Amino acid sequence: MHVEPGIVHGAKMALSFATAAGAGTYALKLAFDGLKDKGIASFASRTLLAMASTFTFFQVLPHFPVGVSEVHFILGSTLFLIFGVAPAAFGLALGLLLQGMLFAPTDLPMYFVNVTTLLVPLFVVSALAKKIIAPNTAYVDLTYKQALKLSTAYQAGIVSWVAFWVLYGQGFGAEVLASVGSFGLAYMMVILIEPIADLAILKLAKTARGLEGSGLVNQRVYQA
Repeated sequence: MHVEPGIVHGAKMALSFATAAGAGTYALKLAFDGLKDKGIASFASRTLLAMASTFTFFQVLPHFPVGVSEVHFILGSTLFLIFGVAPAAFGLALGLLLQGMLFAPTDLPMYFVNVTTLLVPLFVVSALAKKIIAPNTAYVDLTYKQALKLSTAYQAGIVSWVAFWVLYGQGFGAEVLASVGSFGLAYMMVILIEPIADLAILKLAKTARGLEGSGLVNQRVYQA
C-alpha cells in the first residue's frame, strides 16, 4: 500500500500533513482513554507488539508491486482485534516509520500519506466492530462472517485511500486509472486471507488462556 515517492508532491503534500495530523490527534485521544482504563504498562506492551507485527507485515511477509503501489499483507483488523484500536494505531504508525528508516528511506517523504492510509481505515474498523459485534461477545467467539466484514472494511479503506492519493497527485488519465484499477483488484486477495488469519489467531488465543489478564492483548479478546 506504499504510495510511491513523487505520486503526491509539492504543495499538494500539505493535505497529507493535515490528514495525518487529524488521524494522529484522534489516535492520541483513544490512547488517553485507554491509558485511563488499562494503564501505561499494558498500553506500551500492546503497542510494541503491534509495532513488531507491522514491521513484519511490511518487511518479512511477501509483497509485490502492482499498478500504482505495492500489495502488502497488512492485517489491520487482526491488530485491532488482538491489541485494541489505540495500540494498533500507534503500532502501525511506528512500524511503518521503523521499516522506512531501516530499509526504505526513500519512502519517508511519503510517510504522512502512507500513515493516513493505514490509520483511517483502522478507525472505520473500530466503529464497524461496535455495530456488528454484540456487546456481550468476546472476540475469541467471532464468526467468519464478522471477521470478513472487518477485513473487507480495512482493505477496502486501504485501496480507497491509495486511489485517492494517486488521483489527487496524478490526475484522472487513462493510464493512471488503469494502474489504480489493477492495484485494487490485486489487493482484494488480502480480503480472502485476513479473515482466516483473524480466526486462526483468535483460536490460538482461546487456547492460550494464560494471556487473559496479562495486559499483552486487548481485554475484549476474552471478556465482553
